[in-house]
Amino acid sequence: MGEMPPPTEQRSERGSRLRLGWEIAAASFIVLFQELALIRWLPGQVRVLAYFPNLVLISAFLGLGLGALRSRGRPFLWMWPASLTLLTAAAWSMSGIAFTQSGVSEHLWLLYFDLPRTAPVVDGIRLPIILCFALTAVSFIPLGQFVARRLKILGDGGDSLYGYGCDLGGSLLGVILFAATCFLQWFPIAWFATILAAGVILCLGHRRVMLIHILCGLAVIVVVWRAENATWYSPYYALRLGSDPVDSSLSILTNGSLHQSMLPLRKADRPPNWQQAGIREGYHIPYRLLGSVPKRVLVLGAGSGNDVAVALDEGAEQVDAVEIDPVIIEIGRRLHPDHPYSSPRVRVFNTDARAFLNHTEGKYDLIVFGTLDSMTRLSALSNVRLDNFVYTSDCLRAAARHLGENGVIAMYYMVSVRYIEDRLAGMLMQAVGNQPLVVARGYRKFNRIYLAGPHFPPAAQLATAEQPASQSLDLPTDDWPYLYLERRGVSGFYLSLIGIFAVLSIASLLVVSPELRASVLHGRVDKEMIFFGMAFLLLEAKLTTEMNLVWGSTWLTSAVVFASVLIMILAGTLLTRVHPLAWRTAAVALILALVLCYLFPIGQVAGFSVAIRLLASLLYVGLPVFFASICFALLFAQRSDPNLAFGWNLLGAVFGGLLEFLSMALGLKAMILLAILAYLAAIFFESTSRRRLNASVA
Repeated sequence: MGEMPPPTEQRSERGSRLRLGWEIAAASFIVLFQELALIRWLPGQVRVLAYFPNLVLISAFLGLGLGALRSRGRPFLWMWPASLTLLTAAAWSMSGIAFTQSGVSEHLWLLYFDLPRTAPVVDGIRLPIILCFALTAVSFIPLGQFVARRLKILGDGGDSLYGYGCDLGGSLLGVILFAATCFLQWFPIAWFATILAAGVILCLGHRRVMLIHILCGLAVIVVVWRAENATWYSPYYALRLGSDPVDSSLSILTNGSLHQSMLPLRKADRPPNWQQAGIREGYHIPYRLLGSVPKRVLVLGAGSGNDVAVALDEGAEQVDAVEIDPVIIEIGRRLHPDHPYSSPRVRVFNTDARAFLNHTEGKYDLIVFGTLDSMTRLSALSNVRLDNFVYTSDCLRAAARHLGENGVIAMYYMVSVRYIEDRLAGMLMQAVGNQPLVVARGYRKFNRIYLAGPHFPPAAQLATAEQPASQSLDLPTDDWPYLYLERRGVSGFYLSLIGIFAVLSIASLLVVSPELRASVLHGRVDKEMIFFGMAFLLLEAKLTTEMNLVWGSTWLTSAVVFASVLIMILAGTLLTRVHPLAWRTAAVALILALVLCYLFPIGQVAGFSVAIRLLASLLYVGLPVFFASICFALLFAQRSDPNLAFGWNLLGAVFGGLLEFLSMALGLKAMILLAILAYLAAIFFESTSRRRLNASVA
């Protein structure tokens, strides 16, 4: 029987264990906080990135994995603050360049209202996307190495579960705190200061690294401060005020692009110029065609209050204004010339338009869809825009259910291509049962007004009205919410980006990992690890997107899903340690959970109470992630070379993130099917390996 170590040695071991745990937690906190901060900050500098936030997610995965694969090499923590300085400086430099895209298949709004006429113009948007992808990945490499080295030390000492718990705990704290910063409307300088302050923990005891960290940290703060143009940060946008160069109205700019204007719209007031007079005329047209004054009006996408002001001026007795962005509401409350939000006839709801339709029981004489076209994406895990679940057949049917007798839906939109025009008309016709009236005339803020209702249109019509084309179109649904894509499919532009990212990922992994290179040269590919990584990213992207149907497209949704995933992974790991499930049991449970996710119409619970929605969300998100984490832990425990297994799993995760683009062709539910196929492939190859091993032993 061995002797117990002396008390001083026990204290030393406990102190070392505690220090490693704190370092792992701090580094994991930085990883998640930095990832979310970059997802928000980079599009404010390089605005095309607003449409590709999953680019940061994929590059972060790649960088962390590359660092973990170099865990046995010389430590290069000093490279983290240096690379963060390089990334922020490059983004700031590119913020002064107008990158343009000549193709229309992606329908990106690249508006550079904040740049002078002398700003350089670059034709093509691939360069900034690829450069940001590479620099972002590099900024995560030192953090990946830092965490992996400490996890290995704890694992060699039989304390891997403690290390893994610190890792997940730090990640969870990063998600929660960044969600809090969104709620508190912190500025980027506070985000990066938080990251750098936490980084001090990583540098303790390393004088040279601490000096580099301080100097580079100061440089990052200066760059972020100098790059700042916003007056407010909402949960969705970097916002500031400007003046519309054409009609001189007070405008709100988001990430440097013109988003909306605040106009005096009362008919009795004299407009300041003829441009504003024309815009005012357009806003009032639906009321001229209704034939009677609508008593109850619902405005979806109320913004700073234009549509609300018009409804009040037309005599509406009650106006419910729904706007997702709290800062835009406050701007409208204080600065709109008509002060519509001050009226006692107005009720303001700070929520997602779709969520409001799911939860309200009210009936309306007029439902107005404001100019909701979005300039940001739904979440970091999705290629769906913030407004996509508004412009679907399912959403318009939900709106039609809230129409009172003789109620009408009015939709304002700035149409630039015919297929979008016809899709909007087709969805309205599906929702109300008859063809909408389309007023086609330019009013600067919009050039189409759609009016539709079960008992509309009236006899009087404008000479400018036209009927939409009757050609059959692929209409957007909750499963395929891509109004802006001309057709189902992945365009050549996206395919080229997918190819470039895949080549960069494979090349960097092969360069960094000698084990991976040797494995490839000898034809030994860990197919199970690849498929598990691929399936997990597909699953996480799908779950995050679908949760927006339950909770609305609000800042809270992504944080809830991220936190749920981390908690379930930790729970699965703990169960594996305490009472491990058999491989076959866990694998069958995983496939069954995924099938339930595919079959269960999660959007149907949106109208229920918060408690029911929480329970349904936990089961919907948690069950597949829980069993996937158990299966992964069982697989990973069998690998003789953890670094090699991790490298293959990382490569699969990158491919899974890129495959999310296939939702543009196949729809969102198909991502679950792809995840099921990937998990089935992993299970098949693992079962085959087990049979071969058993046969050789026999």
